[in-house]
Formats: sequence, C-alpha cells, structure tokens
Amino acid sequence: MESVRQKGSCYGPVSFRWALGVLLWSEGRKEEVRSLTCCQMSEYPGRLLDCSAHMEGQIWFLPRSLQLTGFQAYKLRVTHLYQLKQHNILASVGEDEEGINPLVKIWNLEKRDGGNPLCTRIFPAIPGTEPTVVSCLTVHENLNFMAIGFTDGSVTLNKGDITRDRHSKTQILHKGSYPVTGLAFRQAGKTTHLFVVTTENVQSYIVSGKDYPRVELDTHGCGLRCSALSDPSQDLQFIVAGDECVYLYQPDERGPCFAFEGHKLIAHWFRGYLVIVSRDRKVSPKSEFTSRDSQSSDKQILNIYDLCNKFIAYSAVFEDVVDVLAEWGSLYVLTRDGRVHALQEKDTQTKLEMLFKKNLFEMAINLAKSQHLDSDGLAQIFMQYGDHLYSKGNHDGAVQQYIRTIGKLEPSYVIRKFLDAQRIHNLTAYLQTLHRQSLANADHTTLLLNCYTKLKDSSKLEEFIKTKSESEVHFDVETAIKVLRQAGYYSHALYLAENHAHHEWYLKIQLEDIKNYQEALRYIGKLPFEQAESNMKRYGKILMHHIPEQTTQLLKGLCTDYRPSLEGRGDREAPGCRANSEEFIPIFANNPRELKAFLEHMSEVQPDSPQGIYDTLLELRLQNWAHEEDPQVKEKLHAEAISLLKSGRFCDVFDKALVLCQMHDFQDGVLYLYEQGKLFQQIMHYHMQHEQYRQVVAVCERHGEQEPSLWEQALSYFARKEEDCKEYVAAVLKHIESKNLMPPLLVVQTLAHNSTATLSVIRDYLVQKLQKQSQQIAQDELRVRRYREETTRIRQEIQELKASPKIFQKTKCSICNSALELPSVHFLCGHSFHQHCFESYSESDADCPTCLPENRKVMDMIRAQEQKRDLHDQFQHQLKCSNDSFSVIADYFGRGVFNKLTLLTDPPTARLTASLEAGLQRDLLMHARRGT
Repeated sequence: MESVRQKGSCYGPVSFRWALGVLLWSEGRKEEVRSLTCCQMSEYPGRLLDCSAHMEGQIWFLPRSLQLTGFQAYKLRVTHLYQLKQHNILASVGEDEEGINPLVKIWNLEKRDGGNPLCTRIFPAIPGTEPTVVSCLTVHENLNFMAIGFTDGSVTLNKGDITRDRHSKTQILHKGSYPVTGLAFRQAGKTTHLFVVTTENVQSYIVSGKDYPRVELDTHGCGLRCSALSDPSQDLQFIVAGDECVYLYQPDERGPCFAFEGHKLIAHWFRGYLVIVSRDRKVSPKSEFTSRDSQSSDKQILNIYDLCNKFIAYSAVFEDVVDVLAEWGSLYVLTRDGRVHALQEKDTQTKLEMLFKKNLFEMAINLAKSQHLDSDGLAQIFMQYGDHLYSKGNHDGAVQQYIRTIGKLEPSYVIRKFLDAQRIHNLTAYLQTLHRQSLANADHTTLLLNCYTKLKDSSKLEEFIKTKSESEVHFDVETAIKVLRQAGYYSHALYLAENHAHHEWYLKIQLEDIKNYQEALRYIGKLPFEQAESNMKRYGKILMHHIPEQTTQLLKGLCTDYRPSLEGRGDREAPGCRANSEEFIPIFANNPRELKAFLEHMSEVQPDSPQGIYDTLLELRLQNWAHEEDPQVKEKLHAEAISLLKSGRFCDVFDKALVLCQMHDFQDGVLYLYEQGKLFQQIMHYHMQHEQYRQVVAVCERHGEQEPSLWEQALSYFARKEEDCKEYVAAVLKHIESKNLMPPLLVVQTLAHNSTATLSVIRDYLVQKLQKQSQQIAQDELRVRRYREETTRIRQEIQELKASPKIFQKTKCSICNSALELPSVHFLCGHSFHQHCFESYSESDADCPTCLPENRKVMDMIRAQEQKRDLHDQFQHQLKCSNDSFSVIADYFGRGVFNKLTLLTDPPTARLTASLEAGLQRDLLMHARRGT
C-alpha cells in the first residue's frame, strides 16, 4: 500500500451563498432545498453549470450568469441525471406514476419543444417485470452505450444509438446479490470496457464484443458516489474509495492503492486530483438508499489528493456536504445549509513558492513535472534544491541536483562550490555528466582530468578516455592529451593521440617524454603520405641521431614509392607517393655515411631526382676524396667523382659544380668542366700556372681551331719563359705560320722579350714566311696584269659599241638552238632569240635572258658595296679582331668606303674626274648588259 500523508494548500477556498438556495429560501421553501435529489455538472462549452433534479419532477438549469431556469421532466420525481461532456445531451431517470416504475428519458438540450428541451426517447429502466430501484447511471460519450445499475445487483446495457428507439437494444448485462453503487465506461482503442462496482466487489466487462467477457477485479466494494474514472494522467483507471483504502483498477487487474482514513462519502476526479469527502469519525453506515434524515449530521472532511506527486493539495472541514461539482475550472462544494463553496486552484508558481518555503523540493519537482513546467523552470528548482542540500552539508545529494541543471545553469556556479579537495569526488561526478552531455569546454576537461589524477582513479580515467567511436567523445581531445602528459599519464595520452589522429602529440610524447624512438618511427611509417612527410621534416634529425639506419630506410621509401605500412591491410597495388628528397638533406647533417647511402640510392632508383641531390652527392664524394689517405680508396673515390660529373646532371649548374671542384682542389674535375663549358682560355691558364708545357701545346692543338688566339697566348707564354723552350716555340710557330695567325713583325716583337730565344728559333719561320709572301706578290702582280688587260679589252668593246654599228650574225636561237626565224630579238651582248622563246623565258623586255644571271650577281655586288660603305662599327670590330689589319683595310677600300671622304677634299675638277672614273668602273662591271 502507498500512503499519502503530506499536506499542502494548493487550493484557495472562496465561500459564497449558493444562488439557488438564496432564491428558494427567499420564497420560504426551505424544504425544497432538501428535496433536491441529484446534481450533475456540465462540461459542455458555454452552456450549463448545474442540472438540478427536483423531488417534484423538475430539472433546473443554473448557467454562469446564475439565472435559474427549469422545466417539468417527470410528473412525480427525478432520481438521476447524467450530462455528457462532449454532447449537449442529458440522460435522466425519474417517475411519472406511483410505484417502482422508473423511466429513462433522453433530452436534446439544443432543440426545443414548446420552450422545453426536446425529449428524443423514453423507455422503462427496468427490463423485466420485477420492480427495483435505479442506483446509478452512466452513458458513453459516443452515445452508443448506456448502463443502468439497480439496487438488486443487476445492470442493464443499452447498446446502439441511445437517442433513438429503433437503433437501440437493451439487455441485462450483470446480475448479482449486492446493490450496484457505481458504473463507468473506459475506451481503449476500439475496445470499450464497463466497470461495475457494488457494495462488495468490483468487476469489468468488455461491452464492445459479443459475449461480454467479465473479469472479477476485487472483493471490496464501495458506497454510492464513491467511485470515479480518472483521466489519462492516471491511465484512465477506475477509482474505488473504500473505508480503509482507495483502490485503482485497470480493466484486467487491480492497480495501486492508497491508505486514506475515514468513512468515504463522495469520490470525484478533477484535473488530475482525487477529491474525497469523508466523515471525521468512524460510524457504522446505514444503507445509502435510506432517507438522509435518518442519518446523523457529522463533520465531514474534504481532501484533494495529488496521486502523481503523492501529497494532499487541500484539506478542509465542511458540514453536511451535498455534492462536489466541477465547472469553469473550479470545484464547487454544495452543503446542506444552502451554501456553495468554490475551490480555485492556485497557479503553479504560487504552489512552488509554498513548497519552497517548506523545503519540500522533491514535491515541488514532481509538481512542476506534472504541470509540464519548462526546462528553465525545472532547472531553477533543481538549483534551489541543490543549494538547500549543500547548506545542510549533504554534498552528495546536492551534486546530484546540480547535475540535473546542466545545460541551464552556468557550470562555474557549481564548480566553485566543490573546489575543496575534500569534495573532489562530487566535482568529478558533476564534470563527468557535463562531458557526457557534450557541454564541457577545454577548461572543464582539464579540471576533470586533474580530478582523476588527484584521486589516482585510473579505472575511471580509462573509462573516460577509451570511448568506442569518435561520436562518443564528449571532451576536447587535445586538451586531454596536454593534461595527461603534464600529469605523467603517458600511456593514456598516447592512447588518445593515436585513436584520435593527433599525430604530432603522439610523436612528441614518444620522442620527448618516453624516448621510444623505434615506436615513433614505426608510427610515422603508418601515417598517410602528407602527414608522414611533415612529421619526418619535424622529427627527422632526432630520429637520425638515435636510429640512423632505420630512419634512412624510411626516408628512402618516403622519397621513392611511399605506401603506409598498415600491417597487411593496405592496398599494395595502389600507386605510391614520393616526397621531394632534396628537402630531407638537412636531416643528415651529422650522418655523412647515411647521407651518402641515401643520395646514391636516390640517384640510382630515381634518376630524375632534384638537382640538389646530385650537388650534395658530388660535394660529399669530393670531401671523401680530399680527406682519404689510402691511395687505392682515393683512386676509387676519384673515379666516382669523375663519373658523377660525366653523368650530364651538371649542365644547368655548371658554375656550382666548378666551384665545388675548385674548393676541394679536384683538378681533373676542374679541367673537365672547363672543357665542357668551352672555357679554353681557363684550361690554357691552368696548364700555364702549373708549367705544363706539353699540355699547353696539346690544348692549342685540340681547341685552336675553335679559338685561334690560344696559339698567340701560347707563343707569348713561351716567350716570357727564361727556360729553354725552343721545342715548344718551334711547334707553336709552325702552326701560326701554317694558319697565318700573326704578322711576322708581331711574332718577332713577341719573341724579343725572351733572352734565351735566338734568331735560329725563328729563322725557319721567317724564311718560310718571306717565301710565301714572295709567291703571293708574284700571284698578285699576275692578277693585276690580267685585270688590266681585261679592263682594256672591255673599254675597247664599249667604245666600239658607242661609235660603230653592231652586226647581228647569229643564225641560231640562244635558247632552243634552232635556226632563227622572224620575228626575232637581238641584244648588244650578241645573243639572239626567237620572239616566242624570248617571251617564254625572259623576265623583262630589257634584259637578255642568257646574261641576266651574271648581270644580277654584279648588280648585287654593287648594291652590297654601297650598303656597307657606312658600316663604321663593323669595320672597327673587324680591324681590331683581324690578324691581318692591312687586308681588312684593303677590302673596305675596294668597297669604296673611303671614296666619299676622298671626294670631299678633292678640288672640283678632281671630283669630276673621280665621278667619271666611278662611272667607268660601273660600266666595266656591266659590260655584258644588253642594249636594244
């Protein structure tokens, strides 16, 4: 049994004189008040407050305006009324004649018949012939069921439309030995149940079916008006108020019961409250069906119970309560002294304030929930309750209430209360819930983890951090890692970092705190390419210092064909990625052996590696070669360096490779690079600095064709040597003489600086030079003589053409070699053509087709000479660079470059002569030009 003992004042009594009583008492009809047998409140919107039945057969209506109206329903008396809540239909039971013959009438209050409500149906309440008295009446809201209980223990069920005789059928549902004291319909889906309570038992029927199965619920009954049906807040349970307990019933079983003291007179359900009227002292009740005058008039107690929250909402003492009615949101208590007492429910806030004053916080919480108070209001109650418990020293209970405020109350308000070390477990509980609801920030996470570490509660700590999925994480992971690392919980921090992909923190802890370099390197090898690359750049030096071989191996894979090592779960056939190997060279700063292995691996496996790889490899090999003392090893390193230089990887960085070779005094490399860069002068200077005479001559022989000045430099070099270099001087002079690279006078001047050089050194050179010049002079004189003779002949031809007629005696066409026929074309040059041949092959009418190519060459030469006459810069450059300056001057003089200057200084007569001479030269060149 459940007992309800708390008392509250959730109702405020308002007492006023009942309007009906005033009216009747003013007429001096006091007995008529006593003669009212039943009252029925209406919940039909805006219609009636009270339907009162009169002992003389009248039904009275009392609306909210308190204007009393009525009509004659029966001839003798009205015994029972039932007003439907959802329809404006009234069912009544009364008598029209003496004897026990009750009639049931159904009234439609919306329709009128002569000013009175329309009676839609009349039928006898007793289905059989045995007379009996009606004890109770109930109607289903769907108007398809009506049940009538009798004092002989029988119950009739009227099934069908109760407002019409045609569609309704009446039958006896129940027969018993005890008077029926209460009936109620309960609708659950499509199933309709009927509760029947007598003075000795409670049972239920399923009336929506055919066989009407019955369930015996209990062997305890109740008196008249001591049963009611609750609302959905109590799951539509049937309430039976016995003298010892109040029982609640489902259609198939008995529910909870409540121990309420006193002899129950009235039971009523209103808005989630159970209203009970009982006597304040136990008396042996007489039959409820006897006259009220025969009963003693005692004090009666009206209690209003909140069954959900288990407290008494209101309690008061009344004298002779006639009935308790509900309308317009209030309860009305009718007493036999002609008064009606209105009980108005206080608002929720007032109720809560009353409970707060009495420190009944649990009751206030239940009340707020039942009134559907919003979450903010509930949180305020939880906070006040928590403050109350905290002030009483109940910290465990207080923190449980504060936990219920999470999401509404600022967490700092609670945290400040539990920062004391003795209450750290309460603070831990609050922070745990805060994280579970995903409302914690980084500071809350820090504080909770510090609580775990202070309490040394490793199990709770593991439970907190070891969640199954990312969606279950209710804290800032990075903050948690920092706190755990600071507290020395490295394994927990590593777990979080690894499972939530905080790679940087994982590696920091492994390398800086635990010093587990092998595990850190293994972890990097499992990461995706971008993250593995960035972490190797960040931690590569540390790993190289402690585990160089394994680090080098990982770098080789990272820079060639990287695939994360997923312990057999990866797709090894997927294309790999590769990093820029040049960016990892600084990692090998103190590990030259590993650096060499890495660079050589990259150059072999990946020939298109960045240039920095080859530059660094060259520098490393040159360093090893320079510091090596073993001749055999040194020779091997020498060959490796030369081989690298000859690989062709240094064409674009020639200067850098040259500097490296010069820094390490790698002479063979320097000479090779000079030769590849066509720096023949530097090669010559190198051999000259090292006094390698034979190599000087060899360089001139190899590259003298490309750069003839090498021979001049070699001659000057040997001329400055005081040693006996006759052999090398002779070789140089021989080549100079064969290629005519220097004037003899310059050769003599150059060798004059050498004190050891004698005439015998250059004798052969001078003899051969003079012989060649003599031969050249003879050839030039012969050519001059031939040119003069040609000039004389051409002048004679010109003169003949000017003074004598030209006879054309050719008989064949110069093109087709056929006999000439008229018409024909003849030119002064002596060529003749058929007219059709001439028109087919000639480019213009004025030029001989046979002589035109030669004449065109001459004209082109003349135009070229005229265009080059003003090329002063070009003349100066050729004059400066030529070994034979005189020939350059003679060439430009022949082009007429100096004619203009000469003409400017000649007298007018000389200028005219020069002009004639120039014209004569042009005529001589164009002697083959035809004339028509």
